[in-house]
Amino acid sequence: MTELSCEFFPPQTTEGVEKLRAVRQKLAALKPGFFSVTYGAGGSTRERTIEVVLDIQREGYPAAPHLSCVGSTRESIRGLLVQFKAAGIRRIVALRGDLPSGMADPGEFRYANELVEFIRKETGDWFRIEVAAYPEWHPQAKSPRDDLENFKRKVDAGADSAITQYFYNADAFEHFVEESRKLGITIPIVPGIMPIASFAKLARFSDSCGAEIPRWMRKKFEGYGDDADSIRAFGIDVVTELCEKLVACGAPGLHFYTLNQSVLTLEIARRLNLL
Repeated sequence: MTELSCEFFPPQTTEGVEKLRAVRQKLAALKPGFFSVTYGAGGSTRERTIEVVLDIQREGYPAAPHLSCVGSTRESIRGLLVQFKAAGIRRIVALRGDLPSGMADPGEFRYANELVEFIRKETGDWFRIEVAAYPEWHPQAKSPRDDLENFKRKVDAGADSAITQYFYNADAFEHFVEESRKLGITIPIVPGIMPIASFAKLARFSDSCGAEIPRWMRKKFEGYGDDADSIRAFGIDVVTELCEKLVACGAPGLHFYTLNQSVLTLEIARRLNLL
């Protein structure tokens, strides 16, 4: 059985909090291994992230808070670990994070492997630690080899498994896993899946984070113009086919970047017979 997991971002309004609660109640039909919650650049959403994480945990679903080291101190991370442990949370997504515009000081941790090492030192084996991986390479990496070695440093520091940046080329994922195994990395590598609701938004985000949209996909989406229904239908077809390929090649799970929506993720899971 393919394990599913879902990612949310912390809402900014009370209305958004209620909407997200309804969304995760629907997504609970997937019996997800966990719901993760993002952490804004430099910890900018820290309090809202904590609130959503604790809400999820109280509702009886496994929650996995993101922790980013940029802009953080050992003392602040230590306090969060104590809080999460007291709430019964057993999984953390440990990331380097982005330096917010105007912030010059990255904090006491420079890289995610340092954060992973710190979590392990502070809490032993209490938390299952997820880290990020980049099948199409991190946009700031000097080379593919450099990126892989950075990934290995996170694994050697104590990571239990990895979640990838989203992508639309199954071959890129298979190649990345193969190269990781050659370096002696044995942890599960779970592909990140981004359902497509709006091509314009996806294109902007992909251009900024370095995720490739294959040319044939771009041309097809552009051909639909403002036809939202056709864009949505084609997006579901593309992502479902991608997931089928990933499951067939042995992916240990699928991690959905839901953008706080349930409809597309549920439809893709239904087509994959995972509901």
